[in-house]
Amino acid sequence: MPAALADPRPAIPAPYRTDERTAIQQMARDFAMSRVLPIANRLDPEHGIIPDELRAEMGELGFFGILMPERYGGLGLGVFEYALITEELSRAWMSVASIIARSGIVFALDSAQREKYMPLAARGQWLGCLAMSEPGAGSDIASIRTRADKADGGWLLNGQKMWCTFADQADCIMVVARNKPYNPDKRHSGIRQFAVHKAPGEFPEGVSGNPIRKIGYHGRRTYELSFDDCFVPDDCLVGHEVSETADDAGFKRAAAGMTTPRIHTAARSIGLARGALEDSIGYAQEREQFGRPIGDFQVTRFKIARMASEIEACRALMYQVAANADAGERSDMAGAMVKYLASEMSERVASEALQIHGGAGYTTDLPIERYWRDARLTKIFEGTSEIMQRIVSDHLLPPTPLR
Repeated sequence: MPAALADPRPAIPAPYRTDERTAIQQMARDFAMSRVLPIANRLDPEHGIIPDELRAEMGELGFFGILMPERYGGLGLGVFEYALITEELSRAWMSVASIIARSGIVFALDSAQREKYMPLAARGQWLGCLAMSEPGAGSDIASIRTRADKADGGWLLNGQKMWCTFADQADCIMVVARNKPYNPDKRHSGIRQFAVHKAPGEFPEGVSGNPIRKIGYHGRRTYELSFDDCFVPDDCLVGHEVSETADDAGFKRAAAGMTTPRIHTAARSIGLARGALEDSIGYAQEREQFGRPIGDFQVTRFKIARMASEIEACRALMYQVAANADAGERSDMAGAMVKYLASEMSERVASEALQIHGGAGYTTDLPIERYWRDARLTKIFEGTSEIMQRIVSDHLLPPTPLR
């Protein structure tokens, strides 16, 4: 029998630990391992959809309302707790950890609609999706060409959108479009957000969608959407309540507030990597070659040591950035740093885990390949690794103005 190893699952370090946080972490961990992981292992290989009953359980536990005030039925917690829960859910299935962010679309609505929908969002009964990227505009938001033309009592949306995850099941699609013609000399001008409310399971009039054939991130469909004279009422223009005199106000609104999503992605990356590490430790104790468990061989032991060290380093930075965000500190650069480091680490760790598993890791019989596929995506969404490096470098070394 192999000797018992130390538990690789993290405890919250002393500077951040409270009884409440420890209880939240344990609750999320128990739910992830007992409820989410078996469903992920069954549905992900067949590209199945997250069951409604699982979403309902998550709503009852408050996972959709972590950041929402208690008066709306939320938990009234901070980014730190959001990261804790996200890591635990991602250890089982990143798609489930990602769906809790769908309720956050409600924060982008204007005050009257927030009052109406936030109590539902806090229970997971109102979820949204974002339609920002386009066939010719990904990281470069200022390149979007989807049009919003003024009509009687509202706006008509026309254009194409890509990478709209959960668009079919969402209650609202937040569309980023232009209400002024594209001007290469004023690329940030005229960008606005429009809330397109809809019934779950169908698209509204003027919208059609085709699922994108993804290699991972299963559990929810991701769509290419076409808008053809989709009507949106005036009160669904985000920012209509206030005077936005600056031409680039809408662009700044669309680009702002990315620190929390990037901490969320760092937590997802760390959870994936931890799943790969924990499975590798178990496999290394069980799999024998040359008459000994492969965990006895230095090459395997050192792989696991490096994997664990990289995970812990990224988690420590994530805790710090999350705590700073809760304290109200501006942390654009730190958010980009932790998202970049954690996503790059996650892919490396998942790849090493697959190597430890050998041929067995390259099958859909074990979750290792799921961690590997999903970890690769974390380097792309919520800003690519290259964009994260651009953000950090621009803070440290501002570009020289053109002369």
